[in-house]
Amino acid sequence: MLTTQRKQLILDRLRQDGQVVAKTFSEELGISEDTVRRDLRELAAEGQLQRVHGGALPASAAVGNLQVRAQLATDEKRALGRAGATLVQPGHVVILDGGTTSLQVVQHLPLHLRATVVTHSPAVAVALAGHMQIEVLMLGGRLFRHSMVNVGASVVEAAMHLRADLYLMGVTGVHATAGLTTGDFEEAAVKRTLHTRAAETVVLASTDKLGAASPFGIAALKELAGLVVPATTPAPMRKTLSASGVKLIEAG
Repeated sequence: MLTTQRKQLILDRLRQDGQVVAKTFSEELGISEDTVRRDLRELAAEGQLQRVHGGALPASAAVGNLQVRAQLATDEKRALGRAGATLVQPGHVVILDGGTTSLQVVQHLPLHLRATVVTHSPAVAVALAGHMQIEVLMLGGRLFRHSMVNVGASVVEAAMHLRADLYLMGVTGVHATAGLTTGDFEEAAVKRTLHTRAAETVVLASTDKLGAASPFGIAALKELAGLVVPATTPAPMRKTLSASGVKLIEAG
């Protein structure tokens, strides 16, 4: 079998099964594990999968910059934003992550809502400017331009003094075994800290993130108070995610 054929088979298997185990795959094709690992390394370098111990998982499609991600699953993100906004109650202290879905949450918050929003996203802070009853607290640090959020030790230090009711977290990967992941080391560190400072953490995830993984871990799915997913999420994916112990919330 040609290398291109093997690689296509790997990608097909990832779409079908959600994972590839190098040992099993090598035995199935009658080739060495070294050959499979080389194929996996090359595909990972092209951004087509995420390598893990013993094999690979589907790579998240939500790894482009903010402008690219804004074009992905726009209808789903509107529904997710609407669902996320309903979780914000009057008087709440809410941590709102960066990203295009978080901007949709802001669009759906009532203008009369009285609450406090903490964010490390300049874009989210600016989007909240018209919500005159919402107190906006900005966590400052180094601007990570890829995601347009502040990261670094100063963000983590400031976050350690928070006690929030709710954290609406954005991620690039939601996988039953790999958990919640994202594509940048410092951004993952900020998300982990914010998660520990909230009474409840809820993730809003479009379908391009479900069943996918990115390099840097944040938390296990079972640590969430809820995972909001689109109404169009396939039943097998719902079942797989629910089996991990997370509560699924449908965004209509």
